[in-house]
Amino acid sequence: MTSPPRPGSAWRRSATPTALDLVAAVLDAMAGIIGHDRVLARRRHTVTMANADLRERELIKLERMTAAVTGELRRRGIGDAEASLAAETGSAVYRVAFQRWVNAADDLDLRDPISQSFAMLRALIAAH
Repeated sequence: MTSPPRPGSAWRRSATPTALDLVAAVLDAMAGIIGHDRVLARRRHTVTMANADLRERELIKLERMTAAVTGELRRRGIGDAEASLAAETGSAVYRVAFQRWVNAADDLDLRDPISQSFAMLRALIAAH
């Protein structure tokens, strides 16, 4: 079975990267950093989900990441609304992909569910 395209190419429509291309590249880089130890990530996730204070901290970290991505998109000349929407979309893609990754029974690279989540998002948008 062939793998879906990596997130960096998941939204590419032209030679100039879109806001979602840039967000996908950020998620791909994050996956390269945190995606190397799924066993540890699964344990950490289990502990985090069992503790309200840790869940809150995790949400705060995710919000900070989203704000940082939004800020970087704005610095690259992307308008406020588009930058916010792209960064929030990336946050949703990450949350869904991470959950799928830690719960997967098979050996999975974090980049795969990220790419698959972007593909699902494209399908949802196309169906609209």
